[in-house]
Amino acid sequence: MVGASMLWVGWFGFNGGSPFAANGDAVAAAFVTHISAATACVTWMIWERMRFGKASLIGIATGMVAGLASITPAAGHVGPMGALVIGGVAGILCQELINMVKQNFSVDDSLDVFAVHGVGGIWGTLALPFLAATSLGGAGLVKGVSALSQFVVQLAGVIVVAAFTVVMTVVLAMVARALVDMRTERDDEQVGLDLTAHGERAYDLS
Repeated sequence: MVGASMLWVGWFGFNGGSPFAANGDAVAAAFVTHISAATACVTWMIWERMRFGKASLIGIATGMVAGLASITPAAGHVGPMGALVIGGVAGILCQELINMVKQNFSVDDSLDVFAVHGVGGIWGTLALPFLAATSLGGAGLVKGVSALSQFVVQLAGVIVVAAFTVVMTVVLAMVARALVDMRTERDDEQVGLDLTAHGERAYDLS
C-alpha cells in the first residue's frame, strides 16, 4: 500500500507535468487524475466484494493503478465528470480482464500489466473523444471534428501502437532468449529466485 501510494503521488508529476508549465492545464490534469484513481479504487472494491464476498487491499491498490492508467490519455482533455466515468468503468473493466486472462489464458503476467495498464490505457484513449465533448462543451478534441470521427482516429492510434508493441516485444524476447534462459526451472521457483539466482534471501519467512 505504501508503494501504491507513492505511485499515486508520483502520477501527479506525470500527468500534471505534461503541459511543461505550472498553469491551469497542469492543475486540471492533476485534478482529474486524482478523481479517476479514487473512483477506480471505489468501483474495484465494490465489484470485488460483489464477485468474491470481500474486498482486498491489493485489489484496491490495483484499482487505483487502473484509474491512473485509464485517465492518462485523457487527463488534458476531460473534466471531473469525464474522470468519474473513466475511473468508474476502469475499476470494473480491468478487474474483469484480469480474471479473464488468469482463467482462460496461460499468461505469466504476475503484475497484470496488460489487463491494468494495457486495457486501462485503451479504454481511456477510446473514451476520450466522447467524454471530451461532454466535459468541455466542444464537438471533440479538434475543433470542427465530430466525436465519432475523432474516435476513429483514436482507434487507429490504438491499433498502430498495439501492432508496434507486439512486433517489438517478439523481437526483444527472441534476442533475450538467444542470450539467456527465459524460463526458470520449477524447483528454482519453489525455492525462490532470491536464493537460487542471487544467493541470498530477501525475506526470512521461517
